[in-house]
Amino acid sequence: MPNVIDDEHAGYDPPARLRRLPTWLTAEVARQGRRLVNASLAQDGALRQHFTVLTSLAEQGPASQAELGRRLSIDRSDLHALLADLEGNGLVARARDERDRRRNVVTLTRPGRTALARLDKRIDAAQDALLAPLTASERQELGRLLQKILHAS
Repeated sequence: MPNVIDDEHAGYDPPARLRRLPTWLTAEVARQGRRLVNASLAQDGALRQHFTVLTSLAEQGPASQAELGRRLSIDRSDLHALLADLEGNGLVARARDERDRRRNVVTLTRPGRTALARLDKRIDAAQDALLAPLTASERQELGRLLQKILHAS
């Protein structure tokens, strides 16, 4: 099995025994996927975590900062920095919760929805690049098998 090597991992040549392990293979595929997603989103000046926050707000609705951090398992200080970036670009808005003035509620703005649509296309392109060697039915089967493993744990 040929190794995809990027500049960061030049000279990386793990032993064959490792390259046969499903755990090693899934970790390597995940690494390649992260690299492709990060590079794709960077074309829009975005980070993977920006996409994650925007997607959560679009799909799951507004949330307090604390709730959003729990939803996405993002550390409070990291989330604060991400929200500052997104708010600075007008993609999210933070406002005091009318029911509990101690909390900020984060919402997706109209420009945030527009940006998310653009980022979705970037994510789709990264997925297509990662899965290019597979047929459509193989992609579906891979997704099904990965879901099966994930939900069995």
